[in-house]
Amino acid sequence: MSFEVQSDNKFDAANAYVDASHCYKKTSRKGAITCLNQAVTIFTEIGRQIMAAKYCKEIGELYELDQDFEHAKSYFERAAELFDFNGDATTSGIQCKQKVAQFSAQLHQYQKAIKIYEDISQQSLNNNLLKYGVRGYLLNSGLCHLCQGDIVAITNTLERYEDLDPTFSRTREYKFLADLAASIDKEDVANFTRVVKEFESITHLESWKSTLLSRVKDALEAKVMEEDDLT
Repeated sequence: MSFEVQSDNKFDAANAYVDASHCYKKTSRKGAITCLNQAVTIFTEIGRQIMAAKYCKEIGELYELDQDFEHAKSYFERAAELFDFNGDATTSGIQCKQKVAQFSAQLHQYQKAIKIYEDISQQSLNNNLLKYGVRGYLLNSGLCHLCQGDIVAITNTLERYEDLDPTFSRTREYKFLADLAASIDKEDVANFTRVVKEFESITHLESWKSTLLSRVKDALEAKVMEEDDLT
């Protein structure tokens, strides 16, 4: 009985920290994060992993608001692990993994982002509720490949993605990646810009994806200028 009372007290204490974090959010994100960290520690101690995961995710969102992507990535990663531990990998866990991949890409950790997106794609193909998101995951992974700048690897990757999901080659996302790769291979900056503009006229690109495309374009322009200087 004493253990149950102690556990109940800890649960109440954790919720009190959560309530305090909501108050802090109005004046201090740092204070909110400190309180939520305390709540996560307690929820983990008493075996409430889903609650701990929920508030890890919330901490990650607060760091994201401050554009502290390194800390945001760490907390979303921990949240994903906690969700997975409780068998919630098909919903909240995948959402957190997507965030980890996004922040990894923003931090130039492309290989890590690629692995996460490919793992999520493989997992989602076996789930009728999630398989429609696969084209988006493969697009994101493809953009990370473009940032790495190896055209041969990009071509091989697109072929591999066709094997992974035979429907992918019929999507706008596949054509977008293929056209971008062709523009890079031909060192055609103008066509690269046109391809991006045409895709974006129909499909909104989140700012972080536009950032990746800007990095690819900058690298392409630098390569073209370097070769022009040599001629």
